[in-house]
Amino acid sequence: MSAFKIATFNINGIRSRLPALLAWLEREAPDVACLQELKAADAAFPIDAIRQAGYGAVWHGQTSWNGVAVLAKGADPVEVRRGLPGDPDDKHSRYLEAEVNGILVASLYLPNGNPQPGPKFDYKLAWFERLIEHAATLVRKRQPVVLAGDYNVVPTDEDIYNPRSWLKDALLQPESRECYRRLLAQGWTDALRARYPDERIYTFWDYFRQHWQKNSGLRIDHLLLNAGAASQLRDAGVDRWVRGEAHASDHAPTWIVLG
Repeated sequence: MSAFKIATFNINGIRSRLPALLAWLEREAPDVACLQELKAADAAFPIDAIRQAGYGAVWHGQTSWNGVAVLAKGADPVEVRRGLPGDPDDKHSRYLEAEVNGILVASLYLPNGNPQPGPKFDYKLAWFERLIEHAATLVRKRQPVVLAGDYNVVPTDEDIYNPRSWLKDALLQPESRECYRRLLAQGWTDALRARYPDERIYTFWDYFRQHWQKNSGLRIDHLLLNAGAASQLRDAGVDRWVRGEAHASDHAPTWIVLG
């Protein structure tokens, strides 16, 4: 397979940041783009503008909150699964699977979980358990599988500028990190960490206290690869320039190249 770029990007409102999305797609031209936090109902998804940019898409929206999508350059992704199994009463739009070019790609937006302790953190952990259970069926597939998205988990203290000021945050709790560790233990490869085993590399800088200007970041956007995808991993990185643009999302696109 020739080089094939798969990216994940928490857009933090697709309607208000559509120009930023289109500028990124034009400059970086990923073959697949997984989006999170659309914050738009299905009918409000800007499919016409995305098609004009050369991308097909499937999406799972939700008014004002959540929402995930999979975009494919010059192709229409084939939807495989809408929503994470295990809780028919969960109405949050947080998980979408699609096939593109023989690769199974999932766009996921794991619950934030704050404040913790409390019902939001309980929901985060319950959702994580459902993801672990479902991922166990995907990791064994012979075809390449990529689980891409905003996991709302800082895996280790090496993935944050300073853990002390975040000790009470749901992103750093031992329970959150243990769930991520158990997910990886199924056989998934954390692509960004595999590419940069010893470097501090971030994907998210919040809007407070000049954290972007000071590079006070967190690594919470991850692309996990099963063996079929990991064997083809050529490169991985973060499009930091996107975070520095005007009216930017607090996340930067994170990507891999398979080939």
